[in-house]
Amino acid sequence: MKRSKIILSLILSIVMAISLLAGCGGNETTTTTAAPADTTTTTAAPDDTDETTTGDEGGDGYAGDLTLMHFSTSEESEGNGGSDGFRTVIAQWEEANPDITLKQTVLANDEYKTQVATLASAGDLPDVFLLQGMNTKSWAEQGLIMDMTDVIKDSPHYADYNQAYFTPFTDGDKLYGLPVLTGGTCTVIVYDKAAWAEAGFEEFPKTWDEVKEANEYFTANGYKESIAFGNSGKWQMNSCFLSTLGDRFTGPEWFQSIIDKGGAAFTDEPFVEALDYTGMLFQSGVFNDDFNAINNEDAREYYISGETPAFIGGNWDVSYIGATLLETDPELYENTGFAVLPQPEGATGSENSQNIGLGYAVAINSKLAEDEAKLAAAIDLAYYVTGPEFASYVAENYALGGLTQVSNVDLSAFDQFTQDFYNYSYVDTNACEIYDSYVSPAVWDVLNTELQNLTNGDTDGATVAQLTQEAYEANY
Repeated sequence: MKRSKIILSLILSIVMAISLLAGCGGNETTTTTAAPADTTTTTAAPDDTDETTTGDEGGDGYAGDLTLMHFSTSEESEGNGGSDGFRTVIAQWEEANPDITLKQTVLANDEYKTQVATLASAGDLPDVFLLQGMNTKSWAEQGLIMDMTDVIKDSPHYADYNQAYFTPFTDGDKLYGLPVLTGGTCTVIVYDKAAWAEAGFEEFPKTWDEVKEANEYFTANGYKESIAFGNSGKWQMNSCFLSTLGDRFTGPEWFQSIIDKGGAAFTDEPFVEALDYTGMLFQSGVFNDDFNAINNEDAREYYISGETPAFIGGNWDVSYIGATLLETDPELYENTGFAVLPQPEGATGSENSQNIGLGYAVAINSKLAEDEAKLAAAIDLAYYVTGPEFASYVAENYALGGLTQVSNVDLSAFDQFTQDFYNYSYVDTNACEIYDSYVSPAVWDVLNTELQNLTNGDTDGATVAQLTQEAYEANY
């Protein structure tokens, strides 16, 4: 059924909101200067996509051009399920809307970031494009991007959206994009189910006290420790541990306030408690003694070799572990499970959370408020490429997930290892943010260094928090 009534009912309120934003803000943008890998411009459907028709879904009567800029090149789509899915649903939407000429500018990722920032500085963004979370606040203040709050809340798929993915694209109480493509976790416990069952746990422990109890069994039975972790690059403690543990103490609103500069501070007591708890855990003997001297690639080898019955890392580690074990140790492959971090004692924030995010969102140029029919078509495209068609495609073909949660996804083509990791990532857990995807590298440089000092036992949470807050105030 066409969405024209839903979409057109939003247009007048959007026009009024956009007029209030016009002329605000300065010209700050975030760019990257990395060399482009490839540039492609297309005004037709990609040649390697599934051209399945979409019934009566459509652009609500608009006939004419619509410009779209993104980075899902044909080369990237060959090894990236999200990009393949994105190109596929774009082709479907084009086929369902023959009166619209979708003019696509498709650039390699690095060049895309540079080019879209250049266009933003010139006030010449495409009609529809991919917005990076770190640019949301600045571009909203400049009036470059549409306030999509009403568009999103009136989406026919709104009830199925994973609300946690909207955080990077939020400024105050306004939403500026529909999160797009697929997300992967940065914090997952990979564990040997058989080994933990021998220690008395049929599933991974729910509390850290239980992990410490299990550690006594493991160290008495040939293991060096219970969990392997690597932090020589410094970022791992932030991305793969503290982002999730911190959320357990603070809840998501705290970090949103940090992003928005809304009054939260790194010196707030719940965050200090998270820091102290992290320091205590890494001094408890549960982790390998060399955690600050090795990286996550080294640490995962402790798990692969059977030296350690669990490992904490990200989705990229899971891919490597799975491929390696399938070839070298099929029994451990079959016995591998996935779990969230145990709940810390005294934490009053989130529960059952793991940090996963979508770094880009489909955004709309604020200038489209001047053309109601074209705006309706842009909204329809945004709904479609982030909706159930995309989510079903990437789930069924790649065991990945996007913004829209799809029930009863058929994962039967995949083995149990892959199905379990899909459910861990997208179904059975709550999403939280990856700290160092936002704010400022200058802030994280300080925190990451101090986290090594903290986990080595050389400082305390209050000191780490104060130094991080000073960096935040000076650089963000």
